[in-house]
Amino acid sequence: MMRLRVAVVVESGTFGSTGAYARNLLRWLPSWCRCALLVSEPVVEHFARVRDAVEVVPLPEGGGAAGAADALARLRPDVVQVNLSDPASGLACLEAAVRAAPTVVTLHLPGSPPAGPFPPVAYAIAPSASVAAQLRRELMVPPSRVVRVRHGVEPPAHPVTARAVAIPVVVGAVARLTARKGLDLLLEAARELVADGCSLEVRIAGAGDEEDALRGRAAGLPVRFTGQCLDVPAFLRELDVFCLPSRREALPLALLEAAAHGLPCVSTAVGDVAEVLTGAASIVPADDGPALTAALRALVDDPALRAHLGARARARALRAFDVRMMAARTAAVLAQAVRRPLPLRG
Repeated sequence: MMRLRVAVVVESGTFGSTGAYARNLLRWLPSWCRCALLVSEPVVEHFARVRDAVEVVPLPEGGGAAGAADALARLRPDVVQVNLSDPASGLACLEAAVRAAPTVVTLHLPGSPPAGPFPPVAYAIAPSASVAAQLRRELMVPPSRVVRVRHGVEPPAHPVTARAVAIPVVVGAVARLTARKGLDLLLEAARELVADGCSLEVRIAGAGDEEDALRGRAAGLPVRFTGQCLDVPAFLRELDVFCLPSRREALPLALLEAAAHGLPCVSTAVGDVAEVLTGAASIVPADDGPALTAALRALVDDPALRAHLGARARARALRAFDVRMMAARTAAVLAQAVRRPLPLRG
């Protein structure tokens, strides 16, 4: 097998699912990938001890593109893997990458396209059908250069232990505190359930622009905001139910992690969620408060249903979302980018 010098780029200054994906990728890329990491300085701490012999290059906040260009000129990678949270973010870093080496971009979410042309990448990885469609139709990446690779997670050796008697039932979410994640709907569902006498507690891990507004909505409710989550598995082990009522997603990594832990999950039919988790999670329409409340009520009231759905979620995750499968498929795309690069631009 050829040996590759791979530069992984994470330009975002906040750590979320994009950073978690890159961290998983670095941990599980095969040994023939010799990796360097170019990462925004504010989130460097989240990549501590991610992989032996990885050179970590901090990118200054606000000047990541220039820093990336300098680092790539020094590193001389065979291929660059760039992570974009949406189509219009981090494009300056992506431009620097395509000037340095064959580049594979992973676009994590669909969104508003950039004002100008999308850089000419060797390949584009899409975790969902909606992202793949935007890459082809709006960003004009040739269809032969768009590859579907679903996110993968590292399953724990053992699932969470389902509590037969859970008083209160602990419902939790791991998410950026933004309107896109729909956590206001979770809080309104909790308000209705508590008013009806249900015994539950809500725990929300994450940070973001909507934190103050969400805290206001949670006033008087049994809700705990636990802040930025540095140990997601430990947080998940304290839950009875996981809920992520997003308004827009591709395939949320936090939801897959919860499923891999054997938690019963409630989520929305956005991105590829319904396609890949129907039958293994409770899926409701996006922005449908009554449907979300009903789905949560069913799980809060029925420990047997929680255990059944949690077991199905873990089985699905073990079969379809193993991180090693994701890393192996991504490594194959990186190798193909070296063999079949687009012409570099001067």
